[in-house]
Amino acid sequence: MASLNDSTVASALGLPVHPFHPLDAIVNDYVENTMSTLTILTIFASTCVAILLPTLLLILRLRPNLSTGDVSTAMWFIVSGSIHLGLEGYFSINSARMGPSLTVLGQLWKEYALSDSRYLTQDSFVVCMETVTAFVWGPLCFLCAAAIVLRHPARHSLQGIISLGQLYGVVLYYATFEYDNVVWGRDYSRPENYYYWGYYVFLNAFWFFIPVTLILRSAVASTRAIAAVQRLEAKAGKKN
Repeated sequence: MASLNDSTVASALGLPVHPFHPLDAIVNDYVENTMSTLTILTIFASTCVAILLPTLLLILRLRPNLSTGDVSTAMWFIVSGSIHLGLEGYFSINSARMGPSLTVLGQLWKEYALSDSRYLTQDSFVVCMETVTAFVWGPLCFLCAAAIVLRHPARHSLQGIISLGQLYGVVLYYATFEYDNVVWGRDYSRPENYYYWGYYVFLNAFWFFIPVTLILRSAVASTRAIAAVQRLEAKAGKKN
């Protein structure tokens, strides 16, 4: 957890006592985490590995000839869907009770909130955005992963729609954070660089760069498929 220096200053100024920024942020019933940062990050990383490894083995068993690119994409949607439903779904349901939460997921969110305190203040955009992400994109991610493994024709439609939704969400997430900072002078991240660049920028960047890549791939695949159908229709028309 972050240094208590800011909490000392906040107490002296009569502001809410917590390690989050801005110092006047209202975090109801805040209770300090009992787990260390290293423990929290280790649990998160271990959980991701525990999801990815069985997924990889299952895919290779069901579709041993699936391309490396498709295997990687299916695994992305599985881990992404798990994070959406599990982690972000937990936040959506418990957003009003994050301050005192000492569950593993609650403490994980409080650690992340050091880079964006909106997760502890019931910010309307964050709560609504995470709710849509959890309960719309989450289930669809699993559906898309299945479509990839089964080589279903709806694969690229699902991939494009989900990726565009994820990209739109993360762009708005970055934009609202920076807008409030630049226009209103409200910085939601602690001053230490590793919170802003490590948590806020880096962790969310996956949902920017990967969706952009997948949107382009789906656009190319769809264009080629439509062009192939048009050529077949043109040939059939000539014969008739």
